[in-house]
Amino acid sequence: MEYAGTRHNMGVALVERLASSSDYGWRKHYDALVYKTPDVVLVKTRDVFMNESGRLLQGLPEGELYIAHDDLDLKLGEYKIQFGRGPKDHNGVESVERALGTKDFWRVRIGIDNRTTPIDGESYVLQKFTAEEKGILDNTLDAIVKAIIPDQKPG
Repeated sequence: MEYAGTRHNMGVALVERLASSSDYGWRKHYDALVYKTPDVVLVKTRDVFMNESGRLLQGLPEGELYIAHDDLDLKLGEYKIQFGRGPKDHNGVESVERALGTKDFWRVRIGIDNRTTPIDGESYVLQKFTAEEKGILDNTLDAIVKAIIPDQKPG
């Protein structure tokens, strides 16, 4: 995948972390991969750009919806889980809002901003993480897993 390991891929990284401690497998659903356990349905984009991800929600089971995504408004290592509120501007989240016709879903905002020099956000989100940043992110993803599913084992 073109964006693997980049800052813009944090939603997929969290979904993979949530799925890593279970024996269930991924199955194809439109342009997504779906990972279903008795309690949780996880979806990650497969051939769809994040900015068009709202269309992946078609035909999924009803229930509490969590959309996980990178967030430049938060520093690396920070996260927020909020209902109906999100970043000022995120095309993928806006796609989901349009597809659902509502803002009433959970957002898992994963901080990625660790800029030390001026760089525009669009270029920055496509950069890969350093080894040190990956360590910070591993801890952050584990904390998010515990917050969403308290008895889930971290990956």
